[in-house]
Amino acid sequence: MKLIFAGTPDFARPALQAIIAAGHEVVVVLTQPDRASGRGMAQRASPVKQLALASGIEVLQPSSLRDLATQEQLRALAAEAMVVAAYGLILPQAVLDIPAFGCINIHASLLPRWRGAAPVQRAILAGDAESGVCIMQMEAGLDSGPVLLCEHLPITADETAAALTDRLALLGARLIVDVLARLPLPPQAQAETGATYAAKIDKAEAPLDWRLPAAQLARRVRAFNPFPGASCVVDGTVLKVWRARAIAGNGRPGEILFADRDAVVVACGEGALQLEELQKAGGKRLPAAQFLLGTPIVAGSRCALPST
Repeated sequence: MKLIFAGTPDFARPALQAIIAAGHEVVVVLTQPDRASGRGMAQRASPVKQLALASGIEVLQPSSLRDLATQEQLRALAAEAMVVAAYGLILPQAVLDIPAFGCINIHASLLPRWRGAAPVQRAILAGDAESGVCIMQMEAGLDSGPVLLCEHLPITADETAAALTDRLALLGARLIVDVLARLPLPPQAQAETGATYAAKIDKAEAPLDWRLPAAQLARRVRAFNPFPGASCVVDGTVLKVWRARAIAGNGRPGEILFADRDAVVVACGEGALQLEELQKAGGKRLPAAQFLLGTPIVAGSRCALPST
């Protein structure tokens, strides 16, 4: 099948790889413009762009798809379908109408739950027992189009957003190849009830509020790994918390109940949070035992409570 592929981050890469391996003709790849990143703020190509160039596929990086010249360029390709996976740009109706089979999105949630930009993180934050991938026929509404194929995936008790995203990416790659082989598929309208919105993750959500239950904070640590990284302030020093778990414990919220060679334990509004992997600004992510060797933390001191 003659295809356009639109995607940007690591989540989209397995799908493009699977589509190429299945023998489809990808005539062009759309991905977001290169971004400055890293300590040197060098311009870096997206994971999808890197794979496309390595595979000899033409890459387009428009800043918008509302430009008429870009739309004409896509129309001239005569693609049968456009596959979209975490592309990051809005597709106007004129673009949705270009391919014969329309634009088909790989969405990492069980629609209509968690429509929007951050479905993986929001599912973990909410304590959902499962996630999944829906292959969806795109329309003008936000992730509201009919579903062509869907598969559920359990969320494990200690799974981070990074790990769950990787599993969902592989699932999405398998499902999109299946869908492309079976087009046209009968679309199934999404349920009219149960829709929720997965707002984009903001850095302002990173600070841990120790007045919350420990179980909720443990989910925040998992959901914000790798971005933006849950954080706390101990004796004026900002620390990133990369791994933690809820345990029994009592104390004033934010009180460090103990800090030994295994972990730092902080009292919460309900229970306590055991911090197991920490990082200082400019430092490495370290298991608590190694972190405490270079940065002693004293039991009885307090983690600051974020302002409300």
